Amino acid sequence: MIPDTARRRLLTLWVPDWPVVAHLAGAASARRGAVHPAGGTMNAPVAVLAKGQVLAVNQAGRDEGVRRGMRRREAQARCPGIRLLDHDPATDARAFEPVLAALEESLPGLHPVRPGLVAVRARGPARYYGGERTAALTALGILEEVSGVPGRAGVADGLFAAERAAMHGGDSVTIVPGGGNAEFLAPLPVAVLGDPELASLLPRLGLHTLGDFAALADVDVVARFGPEGARLHALAAGRDPRATTPRIPPRDVEALVDLEPPLDRVDQLAFAVRGACDALVEELLEQKLVATAVRVELVGDRGEAVERVWLHPRSFTGAEVVDRVRWTVAAEVRPSRAGLRPGAAGAEAAGPEEAAGLRSAVTRVRVTPEAVDPVGAHERGLWGTGPDDGVHSGLSRVQGMLGHTGVGTAEPVGGRSVRERQEFVPWGDRPQRRRDAGRPWPGALPPPAPATVFELPRSLRVEDRAGRPVTVDDRAELSAAPAVLVAPTGARRRLTAWAGPWPLDERWWDATAARRAHRFQAVDEGGEAWLLVLDERGWWAEGRYD
Repeated sequence: MIPDTARRRLLTLWVPDWPVVAHLAGAASARRGAVHPAGGTMNAPVAVLAKGQVLAVNQAGRDEGVRRGMRRREAQARCPGIRLLDHDPATDARAFEPVLAALEESLPGLHPVRPGLVAVRARGPARYYGGERTAALTALGILEEVSGVPGRAGVADGLFAAERAAMHGGDSVTIVPGGGNAEFLAPLPVAVLGDPELASLLPRLGLHTLGDFAALADVDVVARFGPEGARLHALAAGRDPRATTPRIPPRDVEALVDLEPPLDRVDQLAFAVRGACDALVEELLEQKLVATAVRVELVGDRGEAVERVWLHPRSFTGAEVVDRVRWTVAAEVRPSRAGLRPGAAGAEAAGPEEAAGLRSAVTRVRVTPEAVDPVGAHERGLWGTGPDDGVHSGLSRVQGMLGHTGVGTAEPVGGRSVRERQEFVPWGDRPQRRRDAGRPWPGALPPPAPATVFELPRSLRVEDRAGRPVTVDDRAELSAAPAVLVAPTGARRRLTAWAGPWPLDERWWDATAARRAHRFQAVDEGGEAWLLVLDERGWWAEGRYD
């Protein structure tokens, strides 16, 4: 019978600065089975940002004084030449997949904690390789061979202590003796618990280290900090009840079609991949999975390649995967240069001015699931889902005829101008919401918003009672009260009421994106209300209050 201490004994492997490594490597190299950063980029200061703060920074950036948790401007002030990247969790996970696959060949039963950090029960590898240190060194060798960067390992009783051993040990391998968790963790600062509120409060109470916190009585901690505080108190004392859950390595599922001869018609291409796309969906269903996002990759006859990720609000069917292949061609290929012809439908959506990566006929199509869900989460009710099914089916058929962007919905997003506060989302795609509408947007007009927002602002003139153009000086003072709206056709509308100006001065630090404007609300003699904007180009009507 295996002792309980042996069950809790864990080996963790950690790659420092993994978000930086993954972003520099790129998704393409990760899928080829290597995540080596290109060139000498790891020697230059690089940081990855999440929510405006530094999430990870490489050693070159730390040497310049940049630390995790710093704001963007503070990091740039410390190191003006630092390269800042936006965090993408999908890139982190995708780049770490080849590392997991390589480690699983020698260390079965891996428990991925997060991209860049894995754990495994130490008993099996230690017995096989002849000791915990030898097993850790072997695993680090595999990790470095695949990732191209050195890692660190820790062995301890429980996940929390093993993770801290890998991150805070002085050597590449740190082994905490059995039963020595409390002694090892005692000198570490309370910030390593990962709770910002507790990390701020405990030092003010005179508790600076995990040892200080662990010395408190359990009943006092529960009374003062509640259940979450009790859980962190147990971790500080070296008691971690969490068990590792070995992952089940996913079966490789993809639709790969090599075309010989290469095809230059979209309808022929869709027919050629239909069987493979149906087989892809069926194979996922055999694993009780459905795809909610797929990656389509196209390779041209001249060796050029393009790819695009498509999302689905529910789950893909085989026919919908074929549609995404056609839409990828329509979005990424210039028919006039590549020789691809529209055929049945689709490619006519790509104009000659559109950027493209393919300039020849297609020789290979690869479709891989980018995100999957359990099939049970997408099962329909006993009598279907009523009108929703009919709406989705009808709009999808129209979209198949018009192209990906032919059908869509408007989603509210954040922004200061009314045109920025809406985003077109093609039907079937999930809203990205890069600008959160719930955040404060200083300078934005308060509700209600105009019922009609013009896709292109309408040029006009605003005159005072004497027929002179109305202007606004640098102190936001009007030359005269607005009295008349004059359309380009010469039609005139007398104003009965107006309000403003509300100045807008944004992106002043970027010469290409800077904008200064003054906004007004005005009501004409016909009772129509308008949102007017005055900028360096003149007067514009941006919307109408219907």
